[in-house]
Amino acid sequence: MNPIIRKCVLSVAGLAAAGGAVAGPAAAAHAAPVKGKGDRAADYEYQAQPNFFYCGPASTRIALSAEGRDVSQDELAAKLGTTENGTDSAIDITRVLNEYTGGKYRTTEIRDDVATREQVDRLRTDIRTAVDDDRPVVANILGGARDVDGVEHSYPGHYVTVVRYEGDGDRVLIADPARPDVPTYWMDVTELANWIAGRGYSS
Repeated sequence: MNPIIRKCVLSVAGLAAAGGAVAGPAAAAHAAPVKGKGDRAADYEYQAQPNFFYCGPASTRIALSAEGRDVSQDELAAKLGTTENGTDSAIDITRVLNEYTGGKYRTTEIRDDVATREQVDRLRTDIRTAVDDDRPVVANILGGARDVDGVEHSYPGHYVTVVRYEGDGDRVLIADPARPDVPTYWMDVTELANWIAGRGYSS
């Protein structure tokens, strides 16, 4: 099986542990927006996922909000083929992002279990290029990773959106749709690359 074809889904217990609330799709409409702005930040609107399997639609919606697109998570879920088993892969995310952006996104795989230096460098460059173009990056991640404050974020399969970087891109800001209590956190780009390892990202 192509390593990029992996499901994204949180268990109900996992979402609760992450601070997310399990609710019906309508809950997304009531999520309070959080804006991110800066010299190296996409102008995005945060919205939490309303249930345990909408991380793909929610992350895609965050990315599209930088284009001024107000698309519902339900509409995106239908286009992504999202089910209670999750969203299949970064390939689907890229396909749907391109439907709304006119083809601005491409999928990059990190096939290794641990990202190589070249893969880290490419991710850093891709994030800088995308965010400078006001185009957040959507990453398909697996397992655990620590943010710069030492807090571990762990999922059995998940999507997050990269909305900002600092300096030359060594630190990036993650918008995590499963964490409305802590909607964003900073992460070292090497840590992020290893979080993506075995999967892929849309930039």
